[in-house]
Amino acid sequence: MDIKDVVKEKYGQAALRVRSGGSSCCGAGEALLDGSCDPITSNLYDAAQTGALPEEAVLASLGCGNPTALAELNAGETVLDLGSGGGIDVLLSARRVGPTGKAYGLDMTDEMLNLAHENQRKAGVTNVEFLKGEIEHIPLPDNSVDVVISNCVINLSADKERVLREAFRVLKPGGRFAVSDVVVRGSVPSDVRNNMLLWVGCIAGALEDYQYVAHLAKAGFDGIDIEPTRVYNIEDARTFLTGQGVDVDAIAPLVQGKFMSAFIRATKPTSCCAPGCCA
Repeated sequence: MDIKDVVKEKYGQAALRVRSGGSSCCGAGEALLDGSCDPITSNLYDAAQTGALPEEAVLASLGCGNPTALAELNAGETVLDLGSGGGIDVLLSARRVGPTGKAYGLDMTDEMLNLAHENQRKAGVTNVEFLKGEIEHIPLPDNSVDVVISNCVINLSADKERVLREAFRVLKPGGRFAVSDVVVRGSVPSDVRNNMLLWVGCIAGALEDYQYVAHLAKAGFDGIDIEPTRVYNIEDARTFLTGQGVDVDAIAPLVQGKFMSAFIRATKPTSCCAPGCCA
Protein backbone atom coordinates (compact mmCIF):
# COMPACT_ATOMS: atom_id res chain seq x y z
CA MET A 1 0.00 0.00 0.00
CA ASP A 2 1.51 3.37 -1.03
CA ILE A 3 1.34 6.58 0.96
CA LYS A 4 -1.70 7.88 -0.95
CA ASP A 5 -3.72 4.75 -0.15
CA VAL A 6 -2.70 4.90 3.51
CA VAL A 7 -3.71 8.55 3.76
CA LYS A 8 -7.08 7.81 2.12
CA GLU A 9 -7.72 4.97 4.55
CA LYS A 10 -6.74 6.94 7.65
CA TYR A 11 -8.73 10.04 6.78
CA GLY A 12 -11.70 8.04 5.57
CA GLN A 13 -11.78 6.29 8.94
CA ALA A 14 -11.54 9.65 10.71
CA ALA A 15 -14.57 10.95 8.79
CA LEU A 16 -16.58 7.86 9.64
CA ARG A 17 -15.71 8.22 13.32
CA VAL A 18 -16.97 11.81 13.31
CA ARG A 19 -20.22 10.87 11.56
CA SER A 20 -20.82 8.15 14.13
CA GLY A 21 -20.40 10.62 17.00
CA GLY A 22 -16.72 10.13 17.80
CA SER A 23 -13.64 12.29 17.28
CA SER A 24 -11.25 12.39 14.36
CA CYS A 25 -8.21 11.31 16.42
CA CYS A 26 -6.04 9.06 14.34
CA GLY A 27 -5.91 6.31 16.92
CA ALA A 28 -5.45 5.42 20.56
CA GLY A 29 -1.72 5.96 20.22
CA GLU A 30 -2.34 9.64 19.57
CA ALA A 31 -4.45 10.25 22.65
CA LEU A 32 -2.92 11.90 25.65
CA LEU A 33 -3.22 10.45 29.12
CA ASP A 34 -6.34 12.50 29.81
CA GLY A 35 -8.02 11.00 26.77
CA SER A 36 -7.94 14.10 24.58
CA CYS A 37 -6.39 14.35 21.13
CA ASP A 38 -2.74 15.24 20.85
CA PRO A 39 -1.67 18.89 21.12
CA ILE A 40 -1.04 19.25 17.39
CA THR A 41 -4.73 19.18 16.45
CA SER A 42 -6.17 20.77 19.59
CA ASN A 43 -7.09 24.38 20.40
CA LEU A 44 -6.54 25.68 16.88
CA TYR A 45 -9.81 27.59 16.54
CA ASP A 46 -11.47 29.96 18.98
CA ALA A 47 -15.13 29.91 19.92
CA ALA A 48 -15.88 32.99 17.83
CA GLN A 49 -14.85 31.07 14.71
CA THR A 50 -16.46 27.73 15.47
CA GLY A 51 -19.66 28.92 17.13
CA ALA A 52 -21.60 29.12 13.85
CA LEU A 53 -20.25 25.86 12.41
CA PRO A 54 -21.68 22.33 12.68
CA GLU A 55 -20.06 20.31 15.45
CA GLU A 56 -18.98 17.67 12.93
CA ALA A 57 -16.93 20.25 11.00
CA VAL A 58 -15.01 21.10 14.17
CA LEU A 59 -14.58 17.48 15.22
CA ALA A 60 -13.23 16.54 11.80
CA SER A 61 -10.42 19.08 11.94
CA LEU A 62 -7.10 17.25 11.62
CA GLY A 63 -4.91 20.25 10.94
CA CYS A 64 -1.82 21.60 12.65
CA GLY A 65 -2.72 25.28 12.48
CA ASN A 66 -5.41 27.78 11.54
CA PRO A 67 -4.65 29.23 8.10
CA THR A 68 -7.94 31.12 8.02
CA ALA A 69 -6.87 33.17 11.04
CA LEU A 70 -3.47 34.01 9.54
CA ALA A 71 -4.27 34.40 5.85
CA GLU A 72 -5.44 37.73 4.49
CA LEU A 73 -8.82 37.10 2.85
CA ASN A 74 -10.85 39.86 1.25
CA ALA A 75 -14.47 40.15 0.17
CA GLY A 76 -15.04 38.87 -3.35
CA GLU A 77 -11.94 36.67 -3.51
CA THR A 78 -11.75 33.03 -4.56
CA VAL A 79 -10.05 30.68 -2.09
CA LEU A 80 -8.90 27.08 -2.58
CA ASP A 81 -8.28 24.76 0.37
CA LEU A 82 -5.99 21.83 -0.49
CA GLY A 83 -7.03 18.72 1.44
CA SER A 84 -10.21 20.25 2.82
CA GLY A 85 -11.35 17.28 4.91
CA GLY A 86 -14.58 17.95 6.78
CA GLY A 87 -14.64 21.51 5.45
CA ILE A 88 -13.91 23.69 8.50
CA ASP A 89 -11.42 25.98 6.73
CA VAL A 90 -13.57 26.17 3.60
CA LEU A 91 -16.64 27.23 5.57
CA LEU A 92 -14.66 29.80 7.56
CA SER A 93 -13.09 31.16 4.37
CA ALA A 94 -16.46 31.37 2.63
CA ARG A 95 -17.79 33.62 5.37
CA ARG A 96 -14.77 35.91 5.11
CA VAL A 97 -14.89 36.34 1.32
CA GLY A 98 -18.63 36.92 1.49
CA PRO A 99 -21.40 36.29 -1.05
CA THR A 100 -19.42 37.82 -3.91
CA GLY A 101 -16.51 35.47 -3.25
CA LYS A 102 -16.13 31.70 -3.39
CA ALA A 103 -14.34 28.97 -1.45
CA TYR A 104 -13.33 25.67 -3.03
CA GLY A 105 -12.39 22.60 -1.04
CA LEU A 106 -10.37 19.82 -2.67
CA ASP A 107 -10.15 16.34 -1.17
CA MET A 108 -9.54 12.83 -2.50
CA THR A 109 -11.41 10.95 0.21
CA ASP A 110 -15.09 10.14 -0.43
CA GLU A 111 -15.93 9.90 3.27
CA MET A 112 -14.49 13.35 3.98
CA LEU A 113 -16.26 14.86 0.97
CA ASN A 114 -19.57 13.41 2.11
CA LEU A 115 -18.99 14.86 5.57
CA ALA A 116 -18.02 18.24 4.09
CA HIS A 117 -21.18 18.41 1.96
CA GLU A 118 -23.28 17.63 5.01
CA ASN A 119 -21.47 20.30 7.05
CA GLN A 120 -22.04 22.81 4.27
CA ARG A 121 -25.75 22.00 4.25
CA LYS A 122 -26.00 22.38 8.03
CA ALA A 123 -24.05 25.66 7.98
CA GLY A 124 -26.25 27.09 5.23
CA VAL A 125 -23.23 28.40 3.31
CA THR A 126 -23.84 28.64 -0.43
CA ASN A 127 -20.63 30.16 -1.85
CA VAL A 128 -18.76 26.86 -1.43
CA GLU A 129 -17.89 24.04 -3.82
CA PHE A 130 -16.20 20.81 -2.80
CA LEU A 131 -14.19 19.04 -5.49
CA LYS A 132 -12.94 15.47 -5.61
CA GLY A 133 -9.34 15.20 -6.66
CA GLU A 134 -5.71 15.06 -5.65
CA ILE A 135 -3.66 18.04 -4.57
CA GLU A 136 -0.99 16.95 -7.07
CA HIS A 137 -3.57 17.40 -9.88
CA ILE A 138 -5.83 20.33 -8.98
CA PRO A 139 -9.02 20.23 -11.12
CA LEU A 140 -9.16 24.00 -11.69
CA PRO A 141 -7.90 26.14 -14.58
CA ASP A 142 -4.78 28.27 -14.61
CA ASN A 143 -4.94 31.67 -12.88
CA SER A 144 -8.33 31.00 -11.29
CA VAL A 145 -7.95 31.59 -7.52
CA ASP A 146 -6.72 34.44 -5.37
CA VAL A 147 -5.55 32.47 -2.34
CA VAL A 148 -4.44 28.86 -1.78
CA ILE A 149 -4.72 27.63 1.81
CA SER A 150 -4.08 24.23 3.35
CA ASN A 151 -3.94 22.81 6.84
CA CYS A 152 -1.27 20.19 7.49
CA VAL A 153 -1.90 18.28 4.25
CA ILE A 154 0.98 19.09 1.91
CA ASN A 155 3.35 17.20 4.24
CA LEU A 156 1.28 14.07 3.48
CA SER A 157 1.98 14.19 -0.26
CA ALA A 158 4.66 11.97 -1.79
CA ASP A 159 5.25 14.62 -4.48
CA LYS A 160 5.36 17.97 -2.71
CA GLU A 161 7.13 19.72 -5.58
CA ARG A 162 4.22 18.92 -7.88
CA VAL A 163 1.71 20.17 -5.28
CA LEU A 164 3.52 23.50 -5.09
CA ARG A 165 3.72 23.76 -8.89
CA GLU A 166 -0.01 23.10 -9.09
CA ALA A 167 -0.74 25.72 -6.42
CA PHE A 168 1.34 28.20 -8.41
CA ARG A 169 -0.49 27.30 -11.63
CA VAL A 170 -4.01 27.90 -10.32
CA LEU A 171 -3.15 31.15 -8.53
CA LYS A 172 -3.78 34.39 -10.34
CA PRO A 173 -0.76 36.68 -10.79
CA GLY A 174 -0.33 38.37 -7.42
CA GLY A 175 -2.16 35.51 -5.72
CA ARG A 176 -1.15 34.30 -2.27
CA PHE A 177 -0.06 30.94 -0.93
CA ALA A 178 -0.90 30.79 2.80
CA VAL A 179 -0.76 27.36 4.41
CA SER A 180 -0.21 25.75 7.79
CA ASP A 181 2.09 22.75 7.66
CA VAL A 182 4.56 20.72 9.68
CA VAL A 183 8.22 21.53 9.09
CA VAL A 184 11.51 20.31 10.53
CA ARG A 185 14.27 22.70 11.49
CA GLY A 186 17.76 21.25 11.72
CA SER A 187 19.24 17.80 11.33
CA VAL A 188 17.56 14.82 13.03
CA PRO A 189 18.67 11.14 12.77
CA SER A 190 16.46 9.31 10.25
CA ASP A 191 15.05 6.74 12.69
CA VAL A 192 14.15 9.45 15.22
CA ARG A 193 12.68 11.61 12.47
CA ASN A 194 10.47 8.76 11.25
CA ASN A 195 9.09 8.10 14.74
CA MET A 196 8.40 11.79 15.36
CA LEU A 197 6.74 12.33 12.00
CA LEU A 198 4.53 9.28 12.49
CA TRP A 199 3.30 10.99 15.65
CA VAL A 200 2.99 14.43 14.10
CA GLY A 201 0.42 13.58 11.46
CA CYS A 202 -0.51 9.90 11.61
CA ILE A 203 1.48 9.62 8.41
CA ALA A 204 3.76 12.50 7.56
CA GLY A 205 6.81 13.39 5.53
CA ALA A 206 7.53 16.92 6.62
CA LEU A 207 10.14 18.94 4.76
CA GLU A 208 12.97 20.78 6.44
CA ASP A 209 12.33 24.52 6.37
CA TYR A 210 15.07 25.23 3.83
CA GLN A 211 13.65 22.53 1.53
CA TYR A 212 10.20 24.13 1.68
CA VAL A 213 11.68 27.49 0.71
CA ALA A 214 13.66 25.91 -2.14
CA HIS A 215 10.64 24.07 -3.55
CA LEU A 216 8.47 27.20 -3.43
CA ALA A 217 11.16 29.22 -5.18
CA LYS A 218 11.59 26.51 -7.82
CA ALA A 219 7.83 26.58 -8.48
CA GLY A 220 8.10 30.33 -9.16
CA PHE A 221 6.97 31.90 -5.88
CA ASP A 222 8.56 34.90 -4.25
CA GLY A 223 8.01 36.68 -0.93
CA ILE A 224 8.53 33.35 0.83
CA ASP A 225 8.31 33.33 4.62
CA ILE A 226 8.05 30.57 7.24
CA GLU A 227 6.67 31.60 10.62
CA PRO A 228 6.65 28.96 13.42
CA THR A 229 3.26 28.84 15.13
CA ARG A 230 3.70 25.89 17.49
CA VAL A 231 6.97 24.19 18.40
CA TYR A 232 6.59 20.62 19.66
CA ASN A 233 8.63 19.37 22.57
CA ILE A 234 9.33 15.84 23.66
CA GLU A 235 6.60 15.91 26.32
CA ASP A 236 4.02 16.51 23.58
CA ALA A 237 5.07 13.25 21.96
CA ARG A 238 5.88 11.20 25.05
CA THR A 239 2.70 9.09 25.21
CA PHE A 240 2.77 8.13 21.55
CA LEU A 241 6.50 7.45 21.36
CA THR A 242 6.53 5.39 24.55
CA GLY A 243 3.81 3.24 22.99
CA GLN A 244 6.09 2.66 20.01
CA GLY A 245 8.86 1.27 22.23
CA VAL A 246 11.02 4.39 21.88
CA ASP A 247 13.33 5.52 24.71
CA VAL A 248 11.86 9.00 24.94
CA ASP A 249 14.43 10.41 27.34
CA ALA A 250 17.26 9.24 25.12
CA ILE A 251 15.97 11.02 22.01
CA ALA A 252 14.73 14.18 23.77
CA PRO A 253 17.91 16.20 23.11
CA LEU A 254 17.74 15.25 19.42
CA VAL A 255 14.21 16.54 18.79
CA GLN A 256 13.73 19.45 21.17
CA GLY A 257 12.59 22.50 19.20
CA LYS A 258 13.08 20.89 15.79
CA PHE A 259 9.52 19.84 14.88
CA MET A 260 6.94 22.57 14.49
CA SER A 261 3.76 23.75 12.88
CA ALA A 262 4.41 26.81 10.77
CA PHE A 263 2.51 29.33 8.68
CA ILE A 264 4.07 29.42 5.22
CA ARG A 265 3.48 32.43 2.99
CA ALA A 266 4.47 33.08 -0.59
CA THR A 267 3.23 35.13 -3.54
CA LYS A 268 2.86 34.47 -7.24
CA PRO A 269 4.58 37.32 -9.09
CA THR A 270 2.33 39.71 -10.97
CA SER A 271 4.33 39.13 -14.15
CA CYS A 272 6.60 36.26 -15.12
CA CYS A 273 7.12 33.60 -17.76
CA ALA A 274 7.12 30.51 -15.57
CA PRO A 275 4.69 27.66 -16.43
CA GLY A 276 1.22 28.49 -15.15
CA CYS A 277 2.12 32.11 -14.51
CA CYS A 278 0.93 33.94 -17.59
CA ALA A 279 -2.73 34.28 -18.49
